[in-house]
Amino acid sequence: MGSFYANGIRDAIVEFGAVGKLDCVKNDMREARMSFESNKRAAQRRWLNISSDGWQTLKSLTSEYQLSVSSGDVILLDGRWFVTHSGLLALARRNRCRGIHVEAVAELCDMTLKRFVLRATVYPFKSSVGFVGYGDADPSNVSEQVRGAEMRIAETRAVNRALRKAYGIGICSVEEIGTVADRFVEEPRKLPPQPTNGNSQGRTVRDRLCQIIHRYRLDPNLVKAYATDSCGVKALRDATREQIENFVVRLADWAEKDLDALRCQLNSYVTQKEEAA
Repeated sequence: MGSFYANGIRDAIVEFGAVGKLDCVKNDMREARMSFESNKRAAQRRWLNISSDGWQTLKSLTSEYQLSVSSGDVILLDGRWFVTHSGLLALARRNRCRGIHVEAVAELCDMTLKRFVLRATVYPFKSSVGFVGYGDADPSNVSEQVRGAEMRIAETRAVNRALRKAYGIGICSVEEIGTVADRFVEEPRKLPPQPTNGNSQGRTVRDRLCQIIHRYRLDPNLVKAYATDSCGVKALRDATREQIENFVVRLADWAEKDLDALRCQLNSYVTQKEEAA
């Protein structure tokens, strides 16, 4: 058992370290520019009526942990801030986490009932004895969309809790609060049901796209170039309705979550156009 445990830690360190090295430089550059003001602007675009206590908490999360609203590191639910799994992993990478080991607590698991309890140990630095967190999941505390993935949900919750302990984060993670958060967790937005008339369908999708372009002040020609490239066609008229719908959903999500990154992507088509000319 001891050998298996040691090997598991070693493998986790190698795997986690490899992933971390790929993003360390980029993340460090991004976080060096992180400020409360940029987080505040991102929060104001997404949520209304944030209390003074809420702003103070966000300020603390920004200065102490460099958590980013636009990157989805934290979200606001019912006036309270929650950290996300991706935000915790990003924090661990920035701090050169040495490894994460996860194992099932066999005596508390029941495959028949799809009940799983996992134990995660985080090693934030080389000489650390580890910070332990437990996570459980069963059909009663996961959403319908992830039924059948209870073991993976339990793993995420265990890792989140261990990471929060390791880095001293007092706020809860959104993945830990179960089905209470189901209505808040951001799912890819779906376009509303369309009328059966073909022309009405086309107008509705175009109207949605025009709204996005107008709201975020995007260049229509660059959006068109990006749409053509994204749909993998030579001309936008060759794209299927499903491809266009999916593109509009992705564009809206990206614009809301990281408008600066979207504009950088669109501006790359200016360079391509100039080179072609």
